[in-house]
Amino acid sequence: MSETVRGSVEAILFRNEETGYTVMKVRPVAESLDDHRLHTVVATCATAWPGEEIEAAGQWTEDARFGRQFRAESIVCVTPTSREGMLRFLASGLIRGIGPKLAEAIVRHFGSDTARILEERPDRLREVPGIGRTKLKTIRDSWSEQRNCRDTLIFLQGQGIGTGLSARIWRRYGADAIAVVRQNPYRLAEDVRGIGFLTADRIALNMGIPKDSELRAEAGLLHCLATAADDGGHTYLLQTELLLKANETLGIPVERLTEALLADAQRGVVTIEETRVYLAAHYANEVAVAERLRALTQTRPAWPPIPAAKAVDWAEGKMGLKLASAQWRALTTALESKVSVITGGPGVGKTTIIRALCEIYGVRKLKVALTAPTGRAAKRMGESTGRPATTIHRLLKYQPQTGGFFYGPERRLPGDVFIADESSMLDLALTRRFLEALPDTAVLILVGDTDQLPSIGAGNVLGDCIASDVIPCTRLDTIFRQDASGYIVRNAHRVNRGEFFLPPPTGRESDFYFLSADSPARVLELAVRMMTERIPSHFRLDPLRDVQVLTPMRRGDLGTENLNRVIQQRLNPSGPALRRGDTLFRLRDRVMQVCNNYDKDVFNGDVGFIVRVDPESLSLTVDYDGRRIEYRRDDLEELVPAYAVSIHKSQGSEYPAVVILLHTQHFKLLRKNLLYTAITRGRRLVVVVGSEKAVWMALRSADDVRRQTTLAERIRTAVTGHLA
Repeated sequence: MSETVRGSVEAILFRNEETGYTVMKVRPVAESLDDHRLHTVVATCATAWPGEEIEAAGQWTEDARFGRQFRAESIVCVTPTSREGMLRFLASGLIRGIGPKLAEAIVRHFGSDTARILEERPDRLREVPGIGRTKLKTIRDSWSEQRNCRDTLIFLQGQGIGTGLSARIWRRYGADAIAVVRQNPYRLAEDVRGIGFLTADRIALNMGIPKDSELRAEAGLLHCLATAADDGGHTYLLQTELLLKANETLGIPVERLTEALLADAQRGVVTIEETRVYLAAHYANEVAVAERLRALTQTRPAWPPIPAAKAVDWAEGKMGLKLASAQWRALTTALESKVSVITGGPGVGKTTIIRALCEIYGVRKLKVALTAPTGRAAKRMGESTGRPATTIHRLLKYQPQTGGFFYGPERRLPGDVFIADESSMLDLALTRRFLEALPDTAVLILVGDTDQLPSIGAGNVLGDCIASDVIPCTRLDTIFRQDASGYIVRNAHRVNRGEFFLPPPTGRESDFYFLSADSPARVLELAVRMMTERIPSHFRLDPLRDVQVLTPMRRGDLGTENLNRVIQQRLNPSGPALRRGDTLFRLRDRVMQVCNNYDKDVFNGDVGFIVRVDPESLSLTVDYDGRRIEYRRDDLEELVPAYAVSIHKSQGSEYPAVVILLHTQHFKLLRKNLLYTAITRGRRLVVVVGSEKAVWMALRSADDVRRQTTLAERIRTAVTGHLA
């Protein structure tokens, strides 16, 4: 028989942000405030906060470890009316602009009338010292939002959606959230970060949508195409392949899926071309990139031709160097072409060619723009050339008011020559934005290493430009870097050839070490000790700023999540912090932005340091190379600790020292280009910690399955006018 517990929430002992599973201490209404006996209530609840009053229905149980508990099957929360309850409620951080100290001042001033003042006369809050016009607006808006939010959270909780995801849905749709979810829960997978098709599908099925419904079939096909793009970088799937994948995933007959595919095409969300099926955005991006490359290659520059041979001779004298034949060929090809590609591994002279191009175009008074896909890559480009460099996003100037870029098809970038480094990281979507903003008369030079991991997003832009055979390309393969005898560069090239690392020289210090360890526990112990103790003491490097741990995966003992917890405890164990789920963000922590936030002007992969934590306002500030960005508690989902990052996330970055973990535990991701990319991130020191078997698994792996794209053929057709 169901029982009832009524009382005020004294404290939240535990809450799983994703599931809403909550353990709380509740003071029964019949108890005196001086009575310290509290009930432990366990519930799945997205809405309970300290200070709130609840009514829970459920059963009393006796837990072998935790003792007597009330397991709630349903729970209703109401805003507290008592002075003490309101104080705890306001101090919980639920209302923006109010922290513990201000909560105490408000309740001291208004007493048990506080709830009525907030609801009916919020302007009277100005009577409390410290509340000005701006803070009053923040508090008033948050109070109103919280009231509307509660109804939404209760509804979403009833659909089995956890606390964290419910909050994201509310932030995306606001007061329309309930209507959107009822009408088409599959929209959540398209609109809300962190909700994929599988979660949306579970919600839809819970709401009674039939398994073979047209709505589910159409959404499932889009899910299969999106998965192929996210996991494999493919821009299309063959129609038969897509239908079979969808049939396996959804359990819907192929005949019904075929009808749904035609409906998706009629709605314009997919494009069918011969036997290939594309998400409409990927198809449009391929067509647009090919067209822009055609326009660039077939439009003359706005200045007289530069005699390449004389220009190269002049640059050699100006820079005091003698170019090798491959470098000479790369430089002359770039000078004689409207669009060209320069590719090669570490130490082969790509930066020297960029510097020479800047000198030659500079003496002609031409404006040269240096750019790269990520902030770290742009910073490194600027440091190595001695000239300003910026990310493509910042070059295009995002406009928060319109949600678009300042520069684009209607307003072209000022400039004559555009040199894009780390072009292997360019995905189709960003490439389209970039090319559409270039003036037709511009010269474009793409520089990158095709042996590195391809872009995280869909497409294989650099590889496809080379494969088209109509974009002039020079491949550099001779090591020219002064430290060519260094083992980082030599071992990177050995890995590329499928060969094991060279051992360090006997009796001499090296810049590359391999530490063999077979058990995951030993790998973890060695890697953490290298990062926090051995490298800082022996090489005099700051572990917080100079040493980066790289690993293939996010989950598991040797994944980024566990590594970051362990390293944080070693390097930065105390100080003010904010919590999100199981993650603590502490003053001095190194953190990474994991999605593009155009409003904040920070982008996926940007790394910074927490320089301020304010428990009162539940906010923190991150310093990104001198730019300080504030994050509220709700924004923390955009950050992760960055003592350890995935090798994919390290693309475009370079660090004084890297510690690379490699174990058979990572077998699904062990690839030659993954190991090669990790090694080439180190500038002064690389330490690989792991098992020899794992290294050989990476070296002997077949190249990654070729990304299914049609960009190379489109470029060839567009430029030559002939079908491939």
